[in-house]
Amino acid sequence: MKRVLIYSHDTFGLGNIRRMLEVARHLVQSSSRVSVLVITGSPMLHAFRIPAGIDYVKLPCLQRNVEGRYAARSLNLSLDDTVRLRANIIRSTIADFRPDLVLVDKKPFGVEDELAGALQVLQEHQQRPRLVLLLRDILDSPQATARIWRKNGYFEAITTYYDQVLVVGCPQVFDMRSEYEFPPFAAARVRYCGYIAREAGRQTRSEMRHSLGVACHERLLLVTPGGGEDGYALVDSALRGLAHAVNAGQAGHWRMHIVCGPEMAGHQRLAVQTAAQALPGVSVQDFSDDMMSLQAAADVVLAMGGYNTVCELLSCGKRAVLVPRVKPGQEQLIRAERMARLGLLAMVHPDQLHPDTLMQAVQAELQAQARGDIRPRLADLRGLQETTAALFELIGLQEEAPGLPLHPPLATTPAALRAAAAASATRRLHS
Repeated sequence: MKRVLIYSHDTFGLGNIRRMLEVARHLVQSSSRVSVLVITGSPMLHAFRIPAGIDYVKLPCLQRNVEGRYAARSLNLSLDDTVRLRANIIRSTIADFRPDLVLVDKKPFGVEDELAGALQVLQEHQQRPRLVLLLRDILDSPQATARIWRKNGYFEAITTYYDQVLVVGCPQVFDMRSEYEFPPFAAARVRYCGYIAREAGRQTRSEMRHSLGVACHERLLLVTPGGGEDGYALVDSALRGLAHAVNAGQAGHWRMHIVCGPEMAGHQRLAVQTAAQALPGVSVQDFSDDMMSLQAAADVVLAMGGYNTVCELLSCGKRAVLVPRVKPGQEQLIRAERMARLGLLAMVHPDQLHPDTLMQAVQAELQAQARGDIRPRLADLRGLQETTAALFELIGLQEEAPGLPLHPPLATTPAALRAAAAASATRRLHS
């Protein structure tokens, strides 16, 4: 048996933990000789169904505000005390689990450098585990990222501690080696794996449209702000845009379905439901564990620019309008701009987020669909297979790497998501 420890950087939303759990799931389902232990501070971890072969260690939660500053999320502890507690748990977990490979998400030294001590201890071992850094396609703006990486010694950390850097993206969209000014010694360890494709949903397009009550002649707009913690402005603008269209007699045969996201604040979710009830043809749900089926049912998707959402859209070739997040980082904005430049998706800058502007962008996509315009497709969607193959090579399982199949996406438990969202809302209310 081979043991893999995954450290998931997660202080905001669901994106990182979803991506790292997908990697973990693909590892154990591609080989019966692998077991995975995930270590994370995500407050939403228990909302996911964890497949056999995977377990997790939960760290005390941190939270990040829109300025990018961290603080303890739930415990009445200082940031320093919380990070020290987390670092001690990480070190003891690595020592007792004795992994063959450690996969680190995004930050070479972890959040607030909480991995630094563990990395130093591992470096002193004669037979240390293989260490791999996993990066999504875009981290932040080139200026901010290059400055932070140089200041924090991340480039040196790669050559000192890490055997490889895997990027789940493709350089044709964004080549971080040049964009972030990787020095040659760090760039040499970067391996691009492609974007992470998502399998088709559990329901067909017709089945999902039937369950939503959408007729064959109606156009369905799906509105999804991902986790939902900072997505209320997008949903509110979409609802007001539809209200303007209805009042002007321009709504036509439209339907709108909104997935608020489990992290949307309770009062905002209530405002969405109230506004939706006042409009014809609008339905709302708090969350979905089958977004691919909903996207297949939609004619156009209105979303933010998170990595997982974009991978879902690329996988199904769906027409979409992105309104990316711009705080505390520029990651979503850059991704949306690059995708729009390549003709893969459309984009509205959040500074231009207005009900009329939003509806004009959606109408343009519907008209292009009616004309039969064909969007380009991104072919490099083998992120899971290539990541698994790279990790297997490092731990001596390369014979199991070729032709790795895709598996159904990791599902969430609706009751667990509802409970987690309620707990998160309660924490925000008391903070």
